[in-house]
Amino acid sequence: MSGGASGIGALIGGSAAIFLVGAFVFSFPGVMGSYWQELFQAGRGAIGQSLFFVLVATGIFMFFVGRWQERFGARRMVTIGVVLCSLDTFFIAAASNLTMLYVWAFVMGVASCFVLMPALTSVQRWFPARRGLVSGIVNFVFGFSAAVMSPLFAYMLQTIGYGSMNLILGIAGLVVGLVAARFVEMPPAPDMPPPQTPAVAPAGLQRSLTVRESVRTSSFWFLWITWALQGAASIAMVTLSTQYGLARGFDLSSAVIVLTAFNVTSGLSRLVVGWLSDVVGRRLTMSASFLAAGCAYFLLPYAGGIWSMAALAAAVGCGFGTLFAVSAALTSDCFGLVHFGAIYGLIFTAYGSLSGILGPGLSGYLLDATGGDFSLVFGYLGMFSVVAAVSVWFVRRSAVTASFQ
Repeated sequence: MSGGASGIGALIGGSAAIFLVGAFVFSFPGVMGSYWQELFQAGRGAIGQSLFFVLVATGIFMFFVGRWQERFGARRMVTIGVVLCSLDTFFIAAASNLTMLYVWAFVMGVASCFVLMPALTSVQRWFPARRGLVSGIVNFVFGFSAAVMSPLFAYMLQTIGYGSMNLILGIAGLVVGLVAARFVEMPPAPDMPPPQTPAVAPAGLQRSLTVRESVRTSSFWFLWITWALQGAASIAMVTLSTQYGLARGFDLSSAVIVLTAFNVTSGLSRLVVGWLSDVVGRRLTMSASFLAAGCAYFLLPYAGGIWSMAALAAAVGCGFGTLFAVSAALTSDCFGLVHFGAIYGLIFTAYGSLSGILGPGLSGYLLDATGGDFSLVFGYLGMFSVVAAVSVWFVRRSAVTASFQ
């Protein structure tokens, strides 16, 4: 690894800043789902729709944050993100209806964009030869934080209550996030050419594509489809995991094990597959992981106990972690690093525009309409993963970035 102390600082700072944001996105709705159903007198579909608003926000703002960071800097973007996250935590403590829940979800999605995008861009520019590994580390923390916090969220809810829990989390997130943001920065100017000059990538790599050039390639759209389908199959597990455990007769503390297993592998896999993709290739890594996730969904209706359910949910989590960790590096492989933020933000619109509708939104309403038929939901989500595994094979490097490894 290269990058020096400043690069290591950016890696640690970005990871620390994204920790609590990841927990709120990937764990909080799953743990709080049954509590919110009682609080807001709503069905599973309406509660699951909260993740739709998270994803809509990421679909809208990831592109703009990718643009804004070039003008205002990564540190300022991350600072805005952690402040939004903390204020949003105070807001959800006072929520009294579904509209307020959806506002919380949307703002949390915006906050995740302001932290994740500059963190990923910064570490890849500091470590251009290890883009898979360093983006995997940031994404590892983003996903694994949910595994750490899921049992803690459940414990805090049962012991100190909903309002006090959110107050403590909001204050802690603000303090840690503001300190961490100070370390997130881009490499010095000589390593990054200004936007108005020909886009020559760092470290002697061939030129990067512009946003306009990128969207004209088939690789962009196959990656977009991959994000839409695997994103839907993956994010649905955030709400389905605990609900499935409860539907099978387990209590909340046991049902959370399924969500925790999903989040553990969603986090840990990001570290492992990021490094693996540097060695064996991005497409092979992603396709194999998505196929495994699809098979796990097909088998979930037949799982006999909580631990077999957890093991299958863990396979889905691995697919989710792979999607986040490897697709960032695959994007810079295909289109270069100079305009990575804007291009990756556009690809993320698939996650925001379709994944929320097809994943937690549709699955929740199907469960309500069928009286809780999880086999139907798991079947179509499994098919999404299989199609995503095929789609990613059509993502190829552009000729002008063919020297990227």
